[in-house]
Amino acid sequence: MEKSKPFVILSAGISIDGKISTKNGHSNFSSTEDIRRLHKLRSKVDAILIGKNTALQDNPLLTVRYTKGKNPIRIIVDSNGEISTKSKILKTSNKVPTIIAVSKRISKNNLQKLNKYPVKVIVTGEKTVNMKSLLKKLSDQNIKTLLVEGGGTINWEFIKKNLFDELIVTISPHLIGGKNAISLVQGEGFDKISKSPKLRLKSIKRLKNHLVLDYLKV
Repeated sequence: MEKSKPFVILSAGISIDGKISTKNGHSNFSSTEDIRRLHKLRSKVDAILIGKNTALQDNPLLTVRYTKGKNPIRIIVDSNGEISTKSKILKTSNKVPTIIAVSKRISKNNLQKLNKYPVKVIVTGEKTVNMKSLLKKLSDQNIKTLLVEGGGTINWEFIKKNLFDELIVTISPHLIGGKNAISLVQGEGFDKISKSPKLRLKSIKRLKNHLVLDYLKV
C-alpha cells in the first residue's frame, strides 16, 4: 500500500451483463445476505466514498445498519458542490463525520450552502476534483482504508488512474441490457486490453443466488 493514499476497495453490485442500474436508474437488486455482507465491510473501513450522481440518484445514508460496528467517515465527490439540501447525508452530518470534496470551480453560493452544515469541505483540482490529491489529503487525515461505492463514472476515475487496490463485485441473477443502462465502469474506457489493470482472484463466495467475486490488483 502506498503511503500517499489509503487502501482503496471498489465495491458494486452488478447484473450478469455488467450493469449497476437500469436506464431509469433502478438498482435495487441486492439480496438481504449481500446487504449484510456489505454493511459488515463498511464497519471495517475508515471511510466510504460516492460521487454526486450516486448521492442524487440513490440518496443513501452510507451508515452501518445491518450489523454491529462503527460508521465510516462519509465522503461525497461533488466538483461543483451541487448536492441537494434534501440529501440524507447532509441532514445527518451532525451525527456522522462527513466530507464533501469539491473543485476550485465551486460557486460562492454552493460553498456557502455547504458551510451551513457541519461537514468538512476539501477543495482540490481546478474544474473537477483531483482524485489523487484527494486521496493524499485523506491519508493525511489518517484514513487508511477507503470503500468506494460510486457509480460507473467514479469507478472509471479510480481505475484509469490506477488508484484502487481491491475490487469486490456481487453478481446478481438479472439481465438488464440497454445501451443507456449504467455499467460497472463508464468513462471513455481503455483502447487496448493490455492497458486494463491486472487482477488476481482472491475469493469466490456464493450467497444463495448471488455470487461475490473478490479481486486484488496485482
